[in-house]
Amino acid sequence: MSGRPFLKMHGLGNDFVVVDARREPFRPSPGQAAAIADRRRGVGCDQLIVLEPASAEDAGRADLFMRIFNADGSEAEACGNATRCVASLLFAEGRERVAIRTLGGLLPCTPAADGEVTADLGPAHLDWREVPLAEPADTLRLDFARGPLREPVALSMGNPHVVFFVEQDPDAIDLATLGPAIEHDPLFPRRTNVQLVQVLSPTRLRQRIWERGAGLTEASGSGGCAAQVAAVRRGLTERRARVEQPGGALTVEWREADGHVLMTGPVATAFSGRLDESLLN
Repeated sequence: MSGRPFLKMHGLGNDFVVVDARREPFRPSPGQAAAIADRRRGVGCDQLIVLEPASAEDAGRADLFMRIFNADGSEAEACGNATRCVASLLFAEGRERVAIRTLGGLLPCTPAADGEVTADLGPAHLDWREVPLAEPADTLRLDFARGPLREPVALSMGNPHVVFFVEQDPDAIDLATLGPAIEHDPLFPRRTNVQLVQVLSPTRLRQRIWERGAGLTEASGSGGCAAQVAAVRRGLTERRARVEQPGGALTVEWREADGHVLMTGPVATAFSGRLDESLLN
């Protein structure tokens, strides 16, 4: 694995180390993934993304399989911003429409205006078993509280989320302390992403994010989708809204016709490099 090429990419500051393993296998251990993600001793990222060939079962349906490692080395089922970044690489190879397989499902992507990318994250999963939760519960208004946070909406966008609606600016809440306590609560057997959302208007949300396995982050595609779905379920927004995150804004639509959630936003490449063997040892 010495000298393995990588790209450093981000979607609104939600950053990734992307390794193309479609021709030469690359399967880091959890410890190696965490070392790459380390912001002091490694490259630094929220997630390590490994691009693998599509499986034989997916031939003709998926362009590739995207494996996602959180900064702590654990694997994630889905990542909306990374999906858009990877789709942009495939568009640059000449494809006009792509479909990316993840552990959370098959995610179609299309180019949007001004170099942005739209990713279809599929339907939101609203049943307590699908989130999943450890016990039966009303996912529209979960009987759960931590500190000032009360009664979140729980759902899955291919990965688990709880969405707390707050009256004040989300920056005023100590999410650095509350986030890990909620993420690891026994109610969430696969842990959970934590979203703080302030409703600014029927078409505008403000959001702050604690990402499972990564911590505080500038942006989250699946988190933005979860925020919008939760707001629509509570009757707080229209089906399409601007979701403002610390790193910038996404446009999210929970499509009424088929229940799919579409997320549009920018992508960027920061730099390229090679992973030194010493990092992986």
